[in-house]
Amino acid sequence: MEIIESIINISEGRDAETVNYIVESVRQTPECFLLDVSSDADHNRTVITFIGNRASLTKAIKELYKRSLEKIDLRKHKGEHPRMGAVDVVPFVPIRDITLEDTIAFSKEVGKMIWETYKVPVYFYEETQPVADRKNLAAIRKGEFEGLPDKMKKPEWKPDLGECAPHESAGASVVGCRMPLIAFNVNLGTANLDIANAIARHVRGSSGGLVCVKAMGVELKQRGIVQVSMNMVNYKKSPLFRVFEMIKAEADRYGVPVVGSEIVGLIPQDAMFEVAEFYLRVEGYTPACILENKINTVLFDQLKK
Repeated sequence: MEIIESIINISEGRDAETVNYIVESVRQTPECFLLDVSSDADHNRTVITFIGNRASLTKAIKELYKRSLEKIDLRKHKGEHPRMGAVDVVPFVPIRDITLEDTIAFSKEVGKMIWETYKVPVYFYEETQPVADRKNLAAIRKGEFEGLPDKMKKPEWKPDLGECAPHESAGASVVGCRMPLIAFNVNLGTANLDIANAIARHVRGSSGGLVCVKAMGVELKQRGIVQVSMNMVNYKKSPLFRVFEMIKAEADRYGVPVVGSEIVGLIPQDAMFEVAEFYLRVEGYTPACILENKINTVLFDQLKK
């Protein structure tokens, strides 16, 4: 049974009624299954995680765009998280019975649908993007919605699909196939954003930190603290526990405690097993020793018969 995961980021995280209206596009689509909805008021952003096959995902995303463009106007949007589109990022992850190559091709078909139906320009990223300098989401999104009109006039930042001008209220979208990504944030017991930014610089790969980690400092005004907000694009190369330990060590240098952490959206269970193995110092651990893994394997084998 073909399964693709989509983890769509929309630029609305404060109006619960609007978020629910948009999420209903997934709930109401046959053969689409909603897994998680994570909204953040400070970021003013929501991550919608769901699975389906190519046909059901296309139908759900088409309706999701329709509803998002009805409700989200980036000319009025403010939030801590960088954004360039009302529907900002549309990632696809192959889960079962579909190849990486087929998922890449599917992401291109969805991008074409977005442009042809809604006239929102599309940039491809990660595995879908053949140009090395345009694979990185942070590079594509640099300048955000406000900087798009000038950025899109530059030949090197011409959209992969669409005109060299943003949609008036919805900006542009980034679409592509990628590995499972972990959105992981670590909260610090201080209101000093300079400290969070400094720690983020030490942690992120582009500044000489951990490879496959993207990080920035974010102010959580409602809580009176700051956070190191991260995207971990390959948890095998930069494990969760290693990122957490590095942030703790850097925070100690500033005399600042780590007061909590959060996972936005979903996380592969293997990443959490690695954390348990590291902190518990489990000897001879394998995923096969997990009860739920064994049950899932047995049940899936029976379904295939």
